[in-house]
Amino acid sequence: MPETTDTPPPPRRGTGRRPTMTDVARAAGVNPSTVSRALDDRHPFSRSDTAARIKQIAAQLGYTPNPAAANLRRQSTRTIGVVMSSITGTVMAMLYEEIAEACRDHGLDALLATTHDDLEAETAIGRLLLSRRVDGLILATARLDSPGGFLSELAADGTPFVLALRTDGHSPAVLGDDRLGGYLAARHLLDLGHRRIGMIAGPPYASNALGRVTGLREALSEAVVDVDDRLVRHSDFSMESGESTAAELLALPDGQRPTALVAVNDNTAVGALAAARRHGLAVPRDLSVVGYNDTPLAARLPIPLTSVRVPLREIGRGAVDMLLRIRQERPVRSLVHAPTLIPRESTAPAP
Repeated sequence: MPETTDTPPPPRRGTGRRPTMTDVARAAGVNPSTVSRALDDRHPFSRSDTAARIKQIAAQLGYTPNPAAANLRRQSTRTIGVVMSSITGTVMAMLYEEIAEACRDHGLDALLATTHDDLEAETAIGRLLLSRRVDGLILATARLDSPGGFLSELAADGTPFVLALRTDGHSPAVLGDDRLGGYLAARHLLDLGHRRIGMIAGPPYASNALGRVTGLREALSEAVVDVDDRLVRHSDFSMESGESTAAELLALPDGQRPTALVAVNDNTAVGALAAARRHGLAVPRDLSVVGYNDTPLAARLPIPLTSVRVPLREIGRGAVDMLLRIRQERPVRSLVHAPTLIPRESTAPAP
């Protein structure tokens, strides 16, 4: 028999949680978009018998429409809200430029806000953007450790939104294939004869970081190389974190120290280059380093950096196109774009 799960009943008055459009839809046995039309007095459907039944159920549950979400569905301000952790890093700045350019091509404006990867800030800033009546949100801040957070609030209210670069695992998203990217980086080093490959792995709440770790592990397993968990260490996305994490790996005793490092992004790879220099190691003679994202800096370093190129243009423009489809109530599916390995002078055969 197929596996089934019980659907929890919708919240009742006095339960402490505000009923959502999704709750009304579940109780009425219809889609959230049907509830939206039923509660919109300007829509002809709102005068139908089905709409009357939906309104009655909404009243019984104590549901009242969210004005900001309703405005997003009913009218356009020709403005898209863009939420990012920061734009001090090159990747986010490049992604925002692609989003803004795609918006301009559609006659839209892009309004940027940053959260520094803080969950409370994401909620506050997201609600602020909605109060400005943006047409929808593109968020590059999704986390895997916050189920029931702001993204759940957006989905429950029927607010149009799309994720970019990072996913929560189920919302509409436009991504790079991070598993493939991690695989390509590790495969490149394996082909050069490296067997002790370390990774500056990024934060565990970020899907792109975890995907890159997964790809590295798959490549090592495919090559029948034991995965030494001591060589995979979490970090954040900064140069400082890359340097400190690489220093920990390079301080391991001889025979345990990695001969190559894969960094979660080019920033942490630059930090790894600094750590190698402080440890008296020459790159790539003593240590090979692979970055990720192939930012403009990578090719212009004193030792040009081997990196995995992410198609940021396709991701940024794809996110805008997907958001417009959602606003038009057209079907969408998440998109994943393949990365490309760009070999340069920071990698060489194993010592």
